[in-house]
Amino acid sequence: MRTPSGLIPLIDQGVVEQVLRPLMSGKEAQVYLVLSDGEERVAKVYKDATHRSFKHRADYTEGRRAKNSRDQRAINKGSKHGKAQEEEAWRCAEVDMIYRLRAAGVRVPEPYHFLDGVLVMELVKDAEGNPAPRLGEVAMDAATAQRTFDYLIREVVKMLCAGVVHGDLSDFNVLMGADGPVIIDFPQSLDAAGNQNAREILLRDVANLNHFLLGHGAPEQPLKHGAEMWEKYARGDLRPDSVLTGKHKGSEARVDLMGLIRELEADERDEERRRAGRLA
Repeated sequence: MRTPSGLIPLIDQGVVEQVLRPLMSGKEAQVYLVLSDGEERVAKVYKDATHRSFKHRADYTEGRRAKNSRDQRAINKGSKHGKAQEEEAWRCAEVDMIYRLRAAGVRVPEPYHFLDGVLVMELVKDAEGNPAPRLGEVAMDAATAQRTFDYLIREVVKMLCAGVVHGDLSDFNVLMGADGPVIIDFPQSLDAAGNQNAREILLRDVANLNHFLLGHGAPEQPLKHGAEMWEKYARGDLRPDSVLTGKHKGSEARVDLMGLIRELEADERDEERRRAGRLA
């Protein structure tokens, strides 16, 4: 296999000892199985903006600030330097969020190195020691699906308590590790307090989880955990151990949950075509 150009600097610096094989490809990045520090790990090479199949990016980047005022002014002006800084901030967002979420007790991969825009992190493995499958690739009965859903809802609550909304949460972005689900892929994550779209995006994330549950024999009416946890968060009452009922009676006028379910189904069809090699 030809060594990916994005990994050459890490090989030159001894961070990556060997590239074993491609592992998966997503909207924002290509992921490789590598040897690093003598262990099997993953290296996530982020795609350039022109090669990312990502819609409505501004909804997610609202509220993100550059590290200094000069760079922020350049970003606001849309200059060449500003675009470069915005791209760098996009690539840094994931590693920043992973550290933040690990500190909050959320089960996410452990990061090891972030160098030249490449993130080297833990390889999540299944019980046999193989790379863990995505949640959407695992067959399970209704009871197991319910337990998985309940676990993920608790993780979403912990994320929101840390002020984070995933932004692209679905069964494509959860790995089924030997010790349970692990949430991955955070480039689209956002700060709940700094983005006016945070509530809507949170509700969509939770609707995606409801969609997963519906596919395993759950009642047809989507539960309302998202609205319930957001209301608690907005009141300052949300805690990592908060118990949700899924029977929230507040207004859902701002978000069409079934519309979001239909949007997710369309995204899944796109993902299946892309993974089959029919999308660039």
